[in-house]
Amino acid sequence: MKIPTTLKHKPVVVSEDYEQVDGRYARNTDAKGLSLGLAQWNDRGKVDISAKVWRHTGEKWSRQSEELPMHRVLDLAILICSSSLYFQDAYRFPKMYDPENPVIDRIGLQGDAMSVSVCADNPMIDNDIRLFAQALSDDGEMIGERLRVLSRLLKDMGY
Repeated sequence: MKIPTTLKHKPVVVSEDYEQVDGRYARNTDAKGLSLGLAQWNDRGKVDISAKVWRHTGEKWSRQSEELPMHRVLDLAILICSSSLYFQDAYRFPKMYDPENPVIDRIGLQGDAMSVSVCADNPMIDNDIRLFAQALSDDGEMIGERLRVLSRLLKDMGY
């Protein structure tokens, strides 16, 4: 399915067959494409680029399609990596985290730091963290494949 080029987000680089590789939703998803392009919120004289997940209902392009600034996409990747690393050793804690210190990491960005923490304010955290850890483990092969590709690309880029 071709990603539309007449809407406010202007695609520049696309993956139009994303439904074939959309993780556990592959071949059964409304996410039909990904694109990097000119953001829909651009003001005159200011150009931002964004990433977009294109959703299609079967009838039309969905308003639930998501567009994110590039740095937020990378911040989500950082959050995924930090969380995955944490959960490799979370079994050490009886509750899979330390209730007295739920901070997982502080990652320096732009002269400050992005905090990564277990959401101790979640009243169901003791159950939810176990479900999360199990889902992360169940999806380990799929996530690992993507992390290996990301690692290779970062190395090829000199990072």
